[in-house]
Order: sequence, then C-alpha cells, then structure tokens
Amino acid sequence: MLVVAFIIEIVFVFGFPIALGMYLRRRFNTPWTLYLAGAVTFIASQVVHIPLNLGLGQLWQAGGFTRLPKTAHLLLGAAITGVSAGVCEETARYLAYRYAIKKARTWQEALMFGAGHGGFESMFFVGLSVAITFVFMIFARGAEATSIGLTAEQVAAYWSQAWYNPLLGAMERLFAICLQIALAVLVLQVLIRHNIGYLFLAIGWHALADGVAVTTVGWGWPFVAIEGLIGLFALGSLGIIWRYRPQLGSNVAEGVENDQDTRTDEKVRRCVRRG
Repeated sequence: MLVVAFIIEIVFVFGFPIALGMYLRRRFNTPWTLYLAGAVTFIASQVVHIPLNLGLGQLWQAGGFTRLPKTAHLLLGAAITGVSAGVCEETARYLAYRYAIKKARTWQEALMFGAGHGGFESMFFVGLSVAITFVFMIFARGAEATSIGLTAEQVAAYWSQAWYNPLLGAMERLFAICLQIALAVLVLQVLIRHNIGYLFLAIGWHALADGVAVTTVGWGWPFVAIEGLIGLFALGSLGIIWRYRPQLGSNVAEGVENDQDTRTDEKVRRCVRRG
C-alpha cells in the first residue's frame, strides 16, 4: 500500500501543476510564457535565497544563538526562515512583474504566473527529491543497505512509515500552490494599485505560513496535524484569490484604470471651475 501511495504522490506533484496550467490556459487564454516566467522567477529567487540561508546559518552559529532556550531557538529560527523565504520570493515576483512581464496586469494572468511558480517548486524542488528517494529506497530494500551508503535503520524507517504519509505530502503541494497563486495575486496589486503595502502583505503572509510550518515540525506535531494547519493557510489563500477576482466581468487592472480615470476627470473639472 505504501508503494502505491508513493506512486500517487509522485504522479500528483508532477501532474497537477501541468493540469492546472492547461486548465488556466483553456479557461482564460493566458499564455504559457507566464507559466514559464513563474518558474524562472522561482529559480531566480532561490539563487539569492539559498546562499542567504547558508549565510544566516553561519551567523546563527557564530552569534551563539544555538545556546538559546529550546523554545526561543525554535521560534527565532522559524521566524528567520519564514522572513527570508518571503523577502526573496516576493521581491523576485515583484521584479518580474515590474521588468519582465510588464503587460501582465490582470487577475487571470496572476493566476497563471503563480501556478508556474508553485508548479515548478512542486515538480522540481520537491517532486524530483521524492521520486529519486523512492527509487533509491526500492533498490535499498533489496540490497545491503550499507553498500549504498545507508543504514538498515534508515531503510526500515522509510518503509515503516504510515501508508498515508505520501498522500499528505501530495496534499501539501496542493496547499503550497494555492499559497503561491495567492501571493502572485497580492504582489500584482502593488503595480495596479500603486501601493507598496501589498508587497509587505505578501511577504508577511508567506513568512507566517512558512514560519508556522517550521515551528510545528520542530514541536514534533503529528504529520496530519501539521498538514491540517497548512490547509488553513491554503483556505486563507483561496480567500485572497477570491477577494481580488475581477468584478462584473472586468479585470482588476481595468477597474483600477477606471478609478484613476475618474479621479483625473474630477481634477480636470476642478481646474475648469477655478479657471
């Protein structure tokens, strides 16, 4: 049963992002280039994020933070982890909107952009790791563990985990993609509403989701409980996506432009009266 569950997880983490992109393309006619832009943006963010985390880890050791009480150590570490992820990924997303995909200013395009970001993370940052580990463990189960660099305990632990754990892992990828799409929608508001506050809101939501996940893992919560909590963030993310959806068949950008046009007309009328 565990083997079947792993196969389902692997198929899902690779198949769902592609199916989602196909659906968005068919439903909204959004170009695949936006999906690719999301994937490239994720890669670009990690070029900064990974070295940053390594540097923060060295500072963590040098600064003596490892001597903090266990709870303080965990909470501070989770906060730093969450903020570093939020700053790197949301800044990269903003820069992509600002300079690379200048014409992408609609809610529908944000969905495709976010799907590419979250989809690439699912397929290549998580999916490859899961698939390679699974294949490796298949061979390890039928060989001498020490001959391939593993202990018998590691192999036994892998094959003795609950059968539903891989399915929870697949569910986590679904939740993560919901989060990434919501963040793409939030960051888009910076450009169409001319309010940098939305960038900080996206960073905060991202940091909170990651920080809570790290904290609950550190506290040793059951896998089911951790995924349940992450699911709440996914529901909140769906709420964000719904909140900024187009109204009355118009897109968000058009709505903002109409507001700006209205304000411009009012200013012109004031000037005429004064004249």
